Amino acid sequence: MSTHFQYRNVTLLAICQSIFVCGQTTLFFVGGLIGYKLALDKTLATLPVSAVILGTALMTIPASLVMRRLGRRAGFMGAAMVGVCGLLTCALALFYSMFWLLCLGALTVGFYNAFCQYYRFAAADAATPLFRPKAISLVMAGGVVAGVIGPSLAVHSRDWLPDIEYLASYLLLATMTASVFMLVSFVRIPRQSAAELRQTGRPLLQIMRQPGFIAAAGSSMIGYGVMAFLMTATPLAMVSSHHPVSDAGLVIQWHVVGMFGPSFFTGHLINRFGLIKIMLSGAVLMLFAISAALSGVLVQHYMVAMFLVGLGWNFLFIGGSTLLTEVYTPAERAKTQAAHDFMVFATTASGSFLSGQLLFNFGWETVNLAALPLVIAVTMLITWYAFVRRNQAQALPLI
Repeated sequence: MSTHFQYRNVTLLAICQSIFVCGQTTLFFVGGLIGYKLALDKTLATLPVSAVILGTALMTIPASLVMRRLGRRAGFMGAAMVGVCGLLTCALALFYSMFWLLCLGALTVGFYNAFCQYYRFAAADAATPLFRPKAISLVMAGGVVAGVIGPSLAVHSRDWLPDIEYLASYLLLATMTASVFMLVSFVRIPRQSAAELRQTGRPLLQIMRQPGFIAAAGSSMIGYGVMAFLMTATPLAMVSSHHPVSDAGLVIQWHVVGMFGPSFFTGHLINRFGLIKIMLSGAVLMLFAISAALSGVLVQHYMVAMFLVGLGWNFLFIGGSTLLTEVYTPAERAKTQAAHDFMVFATTASGSFLSGQLLFNFGWETVNLAALPLVIAVTMLITWYAFVRRNQAQALPLI
């Protein structure tokens, strides 16, 4: 594919990514607050957020298989309509104050989100090997817009329909998601030929046993899981500490900027310093984030912690996604990407749900201490893979 089409695809997919992340950030921000308001059992407050992530996990494998058969563009267009239906269901749940209908709508939005997670891989599919890390990171950079718009949208639109708080936020998100249908219609991703579709490649378990897959999946799982674990609890923890909702929105803004802002140069950093160093840097940033969160409960403590969590997530998740593209052939792409993303979002859904349980039963400090062993584990995993990769490189001339 020509350079022109590479950049056009990246631009369109980055815009779609920004709309998706804007919606996701808004749902993560308001989900716990609305859940706390509607749920009779307050420990279930984060369930609407967990339902979004659970829906993403459940749909990752079907989404990949659908797009393998029908193509990326058709899959993205259909998913946009599913997302609109899910957001309208959430709006209806708010109108009638129905907690479980809200969770159902959130689960449906998660189905849409599962397709959106493949924007980065769609850009990589049509990119040259050298441009691939940059294509992934530039699409992810689209999310930086959401860092400015998402929480502000939630804070400022919550009273547009004064009788029902946040109802206008869901209706606005539904309109934005509908625009994705038109945008992705202009994306041009080569479809696999009939011969390529007949090829299946190696068994999935054989692919998953590769050190590269283990390191990629482990990095993405823990990076995404810890990020959601801490981010989901943050607005609730801040409100519990008597900080206004507007301050919580500002903290989440900085968090999302930390998540996606570095994406403008993460691909360049990977090409310059190598995957391992970038992934290790992500783990170290997560450790600093936990340290900042444990230092106090002032707004600046939350802000620094969430910004560093975002940076750590960026390096771990983009690093893991880039590494994943090295472990499969074109025939193995769909099932490998699906397995990777299913593992990531199953872990993330569990972390999001448990964060509410730990927060209300044990407090904010325990939430952060619970994340610490996971960050240490991913640091050890990446270090192990560094030795494996070095040994493989040294053995190549002997083959």
